[in-house]
Amino acid sequence: MRNDPRSHGLWELSAPPAPATVALAGDVEADVAIVGAGYTGLSAALHLASAGVSVVVLEAEEVGFGGSGRNVGLVNAGLWVMPEDVIDGLGPVHGPRILRLLGDAPSVVFDLVARHGIACEAEHAGTLHCGVGRGGLASLRERARQWRRLGAPVRLLDPGETREMVGSGVYEGALLDARAGTIQPLAYARGLAGAALAAGARIHTASPVVSARQEGGWWRLRTEAGSVRAPKVIVATNAYTHGDVGGLWPEIRAELIHLPYFNIATVPLDAAQLRSVLPKRQGAWDTKEVLTSFRLDRAGRLVIGSVGALRGTGLAVHRQWAARALARIYPQLVGIGFESEWFGSIGMTVDDLPRLHLLAENVVSISGYNGRGIAPGTVFGRVLADFARGVVSEAELPLPLTRAVPARARRAREAMYEYGSAAVHLVTARL
Repeated sequence: MRNDPRSHGLWELSAPPAPATVALAGDVEADVAIVGAGYTGLSAALHLASAGVSVVVLEAEEVGFGGSGRNVGLVNAGLWVMPEDVIDGLGPVHGPRILRLLGDAPSVVFDLVARHGIACEAEHAGTLHCGVGRGGLASLRERARQWRRLGAPVRLLDPGETREMVGSGVYEGALLDARAGTIQPLAYARGLAGAALAAGARIHTASPVVSARQEGGWWRLRTEAGSVRAPKVIVATNAYTHGDVGGLWPEIRAELIHLPYFNIATVPLDAAQLRSVLPKRQGAWDTKEVLTSFRLDRAGRLVIGSVGALRGTGLAVHRQWAARALARIYPQLVGIGFESEWFGSIGMTVDDLPRLHLLAENVVSISGYNGRGIAPGTVFGRVLADFARGVVSEAELPLPLTRAVPARARRAREAMYEYGSAAVHLVTARL
């Protein structure tokens, strides 16, 4: 996209074409206007249109341009935050409510994929959270305990089982979550768009919103060549909200700390290598603070990723780290070639919990998925669709409707993520 091979990398090369869309031209009306064609906006559009609600989606770039088209493709249950910490942070009403919603969220994703025939390399085989050292194993043991108390189908694997399922002996253990899996993330976004269009939604790409004004109880969202008039608005721009100052809804950007994340894909592994690398096709990541993620795509490429931006001096540093890390985890892959590389931004909040905001009268937004965007984005799109059409009340929402609060020292934290991860990768994983 934008003729930048490092924006979407392998996913753009291997995804089916996006459904045909055009820029908005002229003035239109809808029951609900949605800003952003990522998982949240597209899921909301699909669920609204399927219920007979008139909906228009405005996307500044292309379908899946933001984090929805750049992420690792792990369809995880829950949040990064431990379940008991979620309840502590959100309270006894919203805490259990969001844990139930997000615990079941992967099944919603895979059900949508099956129902709409979305070609996105879906693998509902679970995920492996891999423990690094005794500390990592202790963290996984506690996470397993908390999820099992909630009835989740998770299992802590011993070192032997971990070696068999990961194909590597570098981890002390792993947490297998049977609810989860992997997809081709850009293909999933494009498939959601196709399903929404088929249900009657209107999606306009290359249509950035330049102003939003309330007129007699309705909102008018203007683009360069047209406008949408609607009584209700869903803002689903998350980490790709445009601009700090002068842009629309700058409070979203001010609240989110951008964490850069990159992925690098190998050439396809041969049959012998595939027998020893994630043989059951789970996606995986480890317990390090500057984590490593790895998964296979349908063609047998191994995608390895971590915190960092593929630009400036970080480009060479992260490339070299990827080769070293891959060789440490899978010595049988030493010297394998890399085929593509890409990166994007994750929207982080100060407490790693998402935010549901009332930006103005009848204007709601969801943001801060903290690296868990696929399943949460999908189910929050459905939640916001139900809220917009009045079948879910504010009292029934999984998160409280709040006002955005700017993150302290946001720019310093963003610099720490980018340059700190490069420093870590410069000195770690050396053979």
